Amino acid sequence: MNSTIENYPTIKELLSLPTISNTTISEDGHYTAFVKQTPHWQDNIYRHHIWIYEKGRDQCSLIGGGTAPSWSPDSRQIAYLRSIDEKNQIFVQSLNGSVGVQVTNDREGVSHFKWDPSGKGFYYVAQLEESEVFKKRRETYGDFHYRDKEYRNHCLYYKDINHPSQKARPLTDSQAFHILEFDISNDGKKIILLTTPSPDPEDIFYRNLYILHVENGELQQLKIDRLLGGSVCFSFDGTQICYTAGIKEKDYYKTHIQDNTLEIYSLKTGEFTRPLINFDSTVMPIRWTSKGIFITWQEKTNYRIGLLSESGLVLMDKEDGFVKDASISRDGNHLAYCKAKPNETFEVYLNDQKLTEENQIFKEKRKSHRQVISWKSTDDLEIEGILTTPADFDPKKKYPLLVLIHGGPGWASFPIHSGCFNEKYPVEPFVEKGFIVLEPNYRGSSGYGNAFLKANYRNFGLGDYEDVISGVDALVEKGIADKERVGVMGWSQGGFISAFCSIYSDRFKAASVGGAITNWRNHYVNTDIPYFIRMHLGDTPWNDPEVYAKTSPMNYIQSACTPTLIQHGDMDARVPVSNAYELYQGLKDRDVETEFVIFKGMAYSPDEPGMNVAIMKQNLMWFSHYILGESNDWRDSI
Repeated sequence: MNSTIENYPTIKELLSLPTISNTTISEDGHYTAFVKQTPHWQDNIYRHHIWIYEKGRDQCSLIGGGTAPSWSPDSRQIAYLRSIDEKNQIFVQSLNGSVGVQVTNDREGVSHFKWDPSGKGFYYVAQLEESEVFKKRRETYGDFHYRDKEYRNHCLYYKDINHPSQKARPLTDSQAFHILEFDISNDGKKIILLTTPSPDPEDIFYRNLYILHVENGELQQLKIDRLLGGSVCFSFDGTQICYTAGIKEKDYYKTHIQDNTLEIYSLKTGEFTRPLINFDSTVMPIRWTSKGIFITWQEKTNYRIGLLSESGLVLMDKEDGFVKDASISRDGNHLAYCKAKPNETFEVYLNDQKLTEENQIFKEKRKSHRQVISWKSTDDLEIEGILTTPADFDPKKKYPLLVLIHGGPGWASFPIHSGCFNEKYPVEPFVEKGFIVLEPNYRGSSGYGNAFLKANYRNFGLGDYEDVISGVDALVEKGIADKERVGVMGWSQGGFISAFCSIYSDRFKAASVGGAITNWRNHYVNTDIPYFIRMHLGDTPWNDPEVYAKTSPMNYIQSACTPTLIQHGDMDARVPVSNAYELYQGLKDRDVETEFVIFKGMAYSPDEPGMNVAIMKQNLMWFSHYILGESNDWRDSI
């Protein structure tokens, strides 16, 4: 390593690292488009720009602001969404240097869209306009809480780009359902719709599949009694559909943790097949090509892509890493994707060729090292985690340890550098301060099989704590972690586990609790997804108050002694801020050192880079003060 490189990336440099998404390849394989999200510090906003790589050229070209790029069937035009007056509209641009032309002017904005296979227009999803009945209610009584408002369903529209003056044609406006996702058969004659009765998240148990016959507008509901996933696609010949579905019937998951498998339904025979029933991972179909079904799945701390055909599954990227936003041509011959290899951030690839150079940021900086480690929890369950150590790590030295807990719980931590997965906790500055960081993939994390995914059923908090503290003990026993200088932090489910750890135990010197559930009973009646709680705790708080009590951090508040920073957005509907108020009051009543920061206008996550900086700085200074003993007032970060 160059001895003149002394500093790790700063908080602002980490947040300036582009978040890459929406990778998409043209049908002829000649062009690859992708989106970069970057902060605009002066305006305090995140901006999205579309970049294009043309095969044979050595660089990518910027075409302008937008998201969701999509190539025309003949590969000569690109369509995308651009915000106009805060509403997304479809734009189309040729590759001859012309500017984008606005195609839609939908009053409610476009949710998502796909090209007509003929290339003559677009199918898109947008909200239905507000009904006259509800409009009068709102004008008379004002706006309502989300549980009282009228949910406006999404409708499927068709827009002919050869007749721009014609209004878009609604195709499902008379139907009482909300469209989550759709796909079009290659011949353009059928559309598969994944629907719910309304946008209410509680309607997850009433997802249905419909076939829309384009010529006559006929709708056919498929009889599928499974809890459906979030993606669906037609077979290459249009005779079958592929989707993710629960392994058991849908009613089972009203009180059990969801698991999924890949399912195929024949439109000719009505028969179901499950080609990967013994494949112990949730598989998501991306596209059904002429060579087979293009799928993605998680394998421990790797995300894989592959092609499933009659002869079996072929792995398409054999190196370790995290692959996301993969795109494949209809003939299966051309592939583009976004990937982060271990100890790197995301780059865009065309087949095996790397198109971007985002890791250049680390060439002029010191960089921490991430590795996968494992240990046994108290019930002998094997747990993996990511250990981050400094560039000059000394295995004979004891380091102060920070435990960073991911959200979910159906998610995981990965041995990669990515601000888009961790925009609230500054790992590199922590390491520069002298910490090592452990990110445990506790029971309930994804990628370790269905049994592990369901191992925290009715055992929230308690089992999680054992997984976390056994990981801390393992590092202490190795002699690299200082038992007297350990902190814990996390957001959402990670915040819940952090709260549980800090209240249930006296092992932690400091804690940071972000966007956290603190009392399951109260949270059940305030969150917009009470079904999630029933899935994991097995019942309602009225039928089983004991399990709600034993898994709630507030049930153990009498033993709280850990200095705790509480961070929460006041507009968070998923985890309402009432959770944070209860924790704050409980800690104050116990005379535990605590600070409570409410971020005005913030929902689950910040949409302003300045707010991300504030959250990161507060966490950096909080742990530097309470664990390292630095005298700087952490409030200076606000």
